[in-house]
Amino acid sequence: MATDFSRLNSATTRTVDQAALDEGLRSHMLKVYNYMASGLALSGAAAAFTASNETLFNAVFGTPLQWVVMLAPLAILFFMAKASASTSKVLYWVMVTTFGVSISYIFQVYTAESVVRVFFITAATFGAASLFGYTTKRDLTSMGSFLFMGLIGIVIASVVNIFLGSSMLHFVVSILGVLIFTGLTAFDTQRIKSEYYHGHDGEILEKGAIMGAVSLYLNFLNLFMMLLSLLGNRE
Repeated sequence: MATDFSRLNSATTRTVDQAALDEGLRSHMLKVYNYMASGLALSGAAAAFTASNETLFNAVFGTPLQWVVMLAPLAILFFMAKASASTSKVLYWVMVTTFGVSISYIFQVYTAESVVRVFFITAATFGAASLFGYTTKRDLTSMGSFLFMGLIGIVIASVVNIFLGSSMLHFVVSILGVLIFTGLTAFDTQRIKSEYYHGHDGEILEKGAIMGAVSLYLNFLNLFMMLLSLLGNRE
């Protein structure tokens, strides 16, 4: 009887521990999504404000300042990787604001209706991919390596197309971009979930939530831009 009681107590303890772990994971993922959603909202506000302010818009896109705005997020990402959780949080808000300013031209190029429509299409696609990454039992690690190589490929092709100006190459890059960033959304969601199980220190989890939000934010933003180039109606 004592042995049976000991086994029952041990099983109950494991059940309680697993329940607490699952609850912690849900809380962690909710924090990641909240950071990401807040970042998207801030980017949208920055983009709309810049596009509606002619003086500011011309100051950014009519001068070499546009290159600073476009390249600054890359520098911020570099510093975020090495910074503390509190510093990374501040840098995250700076980064998403800068991204918002850098994409404000879409309001000059595309109709507002198509921007909103493509945003919701992106949200639905992103949500489905992220849900798959969260719930699937399949290990997506190998897929992640393949997608990363594909990402490098479309970056190179995009740079080349700046000089070629090929509409066909632009179309192909956009199609591949949609597939790659959809796949990366699933992969990164699973990766963020896996990383949670490997560290429960408060500082590590907070930094993980911020960097996880960065990954998902970039996937969403790039997916949106690729879909917009395919489905957006130009002014």
